[in-house]
Parts: sequence; structure tokens; C-alpha cells
Amino acid sequence: MTAPLRPPRGFAAVALAVALGTAGGALFQLLQLPLPWMLGSLTVVTLAAMLGMRMHLPSVVRDGAVPIIGLMLGAAFTPEVIARMAEWWLTMSAMVVWAVAGTALAYSYFRLFTGYDRVTAFFSATPGGLNDMMLLGRYYGADDRTISLTHAARLITVVFTIPFWYRFDGTLPPTSRPPGAALTDLGLGDAGVLAVCALVGAWLGTALRLPAGLLVGPMILSTAAHLAGLTGTAPPAILVAGAQVAIGVAVGCRFGGVTFGHVGRALFHAMVIALIMISLTVVTALLVRQWTDLPMPALILGFAPGGLAEMSLIALALHVDAPFVACHHIARIVFVIFSAPLVVKAAGAKPAGDRRDD
Repeated sequence: MTAPLRPPRGFAAVALAVALGTAGGALFQLLQLPLPWMLGSLTVVTLAAMLGMRMHLPSVVRDGAVPIIGLMLGAAFTPEVIARMAEWWLTMSAMVVWAVAGTALAYSYFRLFTGYDRVTAFFSATPGGLNDMMLLGRYYGADDRTISLTHAARLITVVFTIPFWYRFDGTLPPTSRPPGAALTDLGLGDAGVLAVCALVGAWLGTALRLPAGLLVGPMILSTAAHLAGLTGTAPPAILVAGAQVAIGVAVGCRFGGVTFGHVGRALFHAMVIALIMISLTVVTALLVRQWTDLPMPALILGFAPGGLAEMSLIALALHVDAPFVACHHIARIVFVIFSAPLVVKAAGAKPAGDRRDD
């Protein structure tokens, strides 16, 4: 009698996730779709996870990929960009207003149409980092699975909507490879400097508890190294492609173990919220554009309700102001992380461990 098929576990689950992600990236690259290695891997792995395939990507893999994006961003911080940062006070202020308005709209929607409790609705609405909002929500007794699924679905909606929009309006042309240097252009000295920036920067970013420390730490050291003339190159394109696959697979794996019905409901509501926030982003960008000379793609990506790594990758692919985009997303994350606990405390929410049955 033939033994029944069993879902892969351990190494096999990781290998399956990486293989499907790589295949999805290669397919999107063949079709000349935008950000193929990230969006292709995300698409294929999400569908496979929803179909019940058991996949897993260790956090160390994604954590190892994120510093590469930080190195890429650091290479984009030229002296001219540093000199312009003082001029961003208006857009930074507009970003705070956008974050408050977007959270209020999303919270109202969740309370009116989903039946989420107040704390779950709030942390599902806040445009902060997925992991940060999930952990804060869990601390205050919210449904962390709903928060995680909602933010992941919102992220998928945003990272598909914006690149495809710019791809089909001609702003983002088809590319043969991801941003980055050719592997043959990377000398041993450059490789050593970039490796030190990645490893030491990731350690410092984590130790100092910087927001998105695994990206921000390497970005800061990479910026310093490039400005000091220690290196003049960016990470190889093949590493950037690998980082995109890891990020796409990591998001896709979050949809494992949930039913199509649950995912469908969460995805529908998250898509509505994402479209509302994207609309708010466009309106905010149009208003800010009246007082700045920044291009609309940079403003939209700077205010877009997506992840720091994902929006930075899109900015790099568009060859728009990637440092501007990254700095505004970092500021948004800092603002949300510090303000969200103050809001829920003011509303009377208590940590889950401090609650007592009546």
C-alpha cells in the first residue's frame, strides 16, 4: 500500500518556499513585469500558501536580506541629497498629518464594517511596521493574527498597485535586471567595506533599537562609507534580486494555515483600506506639490502606505529620490511606534496581563 503524501517539514518546507519564490520571480522577469523578483515570489508563494502547501522561511533569511536594501539606499545618499534634507520639513509635517488622517479613516472603517474590537481595529489601521503593530497589538490584548493578516494584505495591495501603475503609464520601463552593480564590478575592497557596513550596521541597528534597525543601521554606515570615499559601488544586482525574493517569500508565507474565506475577507477589507490610503496619498502629494519642486513619483512613494523596504525598492527601480522615500518612511514608522501606545493608553486600553475579570 502506498504511503500517504505528507506535507514537507523543516528543510523541505524552506526549500519549497525558496524554489517557488525564485520560480515566481523568474516568471515575472520573463514577462517583463515590474519588480519581478519581489512581486513574482510574493504572488506564487501567497497562492501556494493559500492552497495549503506547508512552507516556511526562517526569520534569519529575511533578516539577512534586509541589510542589502540598506546598503543600496546608503549608496544613494550623495552630498547633494544630504544638503537637501533640511528642506524636507514641509513634507515631513505633511506625512504626520497623512498618518493621522489615514489611521482615523481606516479605524472608522474597521469599526463600522468588520466588527473588530477597538484595539484590534486601531492596530490594524495604523500605518506602522507589520511586526511592530502586531507585537504592540498583542501586548494590549488585540487579535494579533488579524492585525498581521490585515497589514500583510494591505502591503500586497500597495506593492502591486503602485509599481503596476507606473509600469503601464510608462514611468517604470521594463528592466532586464534589478538595480545594483554587476558582480564583476565588485572588487575585494568594495566587497569588504559593504560586508562590514551590512554586518556591523545590522548589529548596531538592532542593539540601539532603531526603527527598522536591520535596514536603517546598514543604510547609515553605507552612507558614511560612500561619503567618505571608502567605496563607490552598490551591492551586486544578483544580491538585490535575492533580497527581493526573500522579502516576497516572507510576506507570502504569512498566508499559510488560513482558509480562503478568512483570507478573502481580510484581503477585501485591506484592499479597501489600501485604496483609501492610496487616494489620500495622491491628494496629499498633489497638495504638497504646490509648494515643492519634488516629482510626483517621489512624493507618492514617500507617503504611500507600504513597507519601508518595499517602497525603497520601488524608488530605486524608478530612479527617483530613494533617500527622500526612505527617510519619510522611517519618520512615519518612528511617529507611529511612539504615538500608538499613547493613543491606546489614553483610550483606556490596558496590557493584556493587567486585565482582571469582573
